[in-house]
Amino acid sequence: MYIASCPLRVSLFGGSTDNPYFVEENGYGSVISFTCDLKTYVTITQDKFGFNKDHKYIINYSRREEVSDISQIQNEVVRVVLEHFDMPPIQVTLTSDAYSQGSGLASSSSYIISLVKACSLFLEMPMTETEICRLAHKLELSFNPYCGYQDPYGCGIGGFKRIEFMNNCRVRHEFLPTTLFDKFDIHLVFTGVTRNSKQVLKSVTQNLDKVKPLLKIVDDAHEVILNDRDVEFLHLMNVGWEQKKKTSSFITDNPKIKEIDECLTRDVNVLAHKLCGAGNGGFFLTFSNKKTLTLPYDSVKIGVVSEGVLGESV
Repeated sequence: MYIASCPLRVSLFGGSTDNPYFVEENGYGSVISFTCDLKTYVTITQDKFGFNKDHKYIINYSRREEVSDISQIQNEVVRVVLEHFDMPPIQVTLTSDAYSQGSGLASSSSYIISLVKACSLFLEMPMTETEICRLAHKLELSFNPYCGYQDPYGCGIGGFKRIEFMNNCRVRHEFLPTTLFDKFDIHLVFTGVTRNSKQVLKSVTQNLDKVKPLLKIVDDAHEVILNDRDVEFLHLMNVGWEQKKKTSSFITDNPKIKEIDECLTRDVNVLAHKLCGAGNGGFFLTFSNKKTLTLPYDSVKIGVVSEGVLGESV
């Protein structure tokens, strides 16, 4: 059995500037994000006794698939990875710590990274974190051409960091101090709304000029984080969220999203909040003073983890 895990990423600043169309047009994008203590998990097993006489690929996630050829696999994440590695008939199981469909936490990228790691272990093919992230992004683009650079790199490289994206697929990252996370409680608030991010991401590509101001906010946030200026950090989170909403009308199109956004804005205990990912579903992120947040919505307290993709054979 081969087991791999990868954390989900939480983006704080710069989302949409990592969109491949934005980077191509402007030559540069940048985000600040962290890996949280919610993860995806992948296990790979192969029948050693010959009970799988039909030599089928068995895929377990929210549904079960049994197919004779990789091309028949309906799960896009599993299909593209297994095709890339030309994997033999195996059983693949996908699980997660969080409801992952349309979460805004880059679960697709996290699953791809976990599966790439598991396949590389199975084939005894060593890969670095950066190589895994680069391959994961390439594979995800094959079924989601709007997938941002930050999703695989934000998940696969652990910790709190600023990531910069340049033309020709050049990526660099800088780890940031995590002292501010010791001062606040951080929650993910589930909206109860799931969506396919492609429509939202596509709409953003039609308003790229509205994305540019987010880069200045990333620069400002980088400075205040390095200088431990908490009040300004929280202010910039709220400013960034307001600017993000201007990039596409789809981001808060759902009435439930608008309702929760307004509720969080009114709550005096919520110091800063934003919707995770492309928008219009998934999770809101909140910062609050220690042990003060009580919301009429499902939420979970999260922390920052330093590790990225992990794997082992057992």
